[in-house]
Amino acid sequence: MDVQIRWTYITPKKQEAVLVSDWTDAKEALMLADDFEKTGRTKALEIIDRGGTSWSKKELQKLLKEIESEPHDVVAYFDGGFDHETAQGGAGAVVYYKQNDHRYRLRANRRLGGIKSNNEAEYAAFWFVMQLLEELGVRHLPVTFRGDSHVVLKQLSGDWPCFEDDYNAWLDRIEEKMRALGIQPVYEPVSRKQNKEADSLARQALDGQLITGQTELTEKG
Repeated sequence: MDVQIRWTYITPKKQEAVLVSDWTDAKEALMLADDFEKTGRTKALEIIDRGGTSWSKKELQKLLKEIESEPHDVVAYFDGGFDHETAQGGAGAVVYYKQNDHRYRLRANRRLGGIKSNNEAEYAAFWFVMQLLEELGVRHLPVTFRGDSHVVLKQLSGDWPCFEDDYNAWLDRIEEKMRALGIQPVYEPVSRKQNKEADSLARQALDGQLITGQTELTEKG
């Protein structure tokens, strides 16, 4: 969970100044906040997450304790593929997350029927990721979504309009699930090379190779 610190302090000349930190991990932010308070010049200290929610030190400490046993620091990759000859689609997803001080990777794919285009396969792949997050128990947390479909990510973020009825139906379904789970999305388009894990899973699904596996990662994993 990334946050920013907004520190209002009193200068040696008794003037107020406000400093805003770079985005940093919540645990590191709490250590920084302790250092700021040791100066004896702190007037106010506010911690803000990427969703715009403001936290006090005490509130953030309580939150981190509560979520430690739940999946958090979630990064989800997705990719969809479409075979024009068979009119079949494939969805691939890779979800990285932390839980109980351990790091995990979930890899899964799915064969898709009733898909009309590659773009629709990308929407279906994003929906597949949402279902995986629900099964993992991800609730009321920020999640970073990465994929090489800039169309899907830009339309979900509202940066690009969507005029196709079929795609709008997927958008509505995804956004409804996002609200139900309380997920605060961060959309990060990536290159195809950076999305190779999810791409490979989508291709395997098209070939009929269905995969579901969870791995605990080492420090080098």
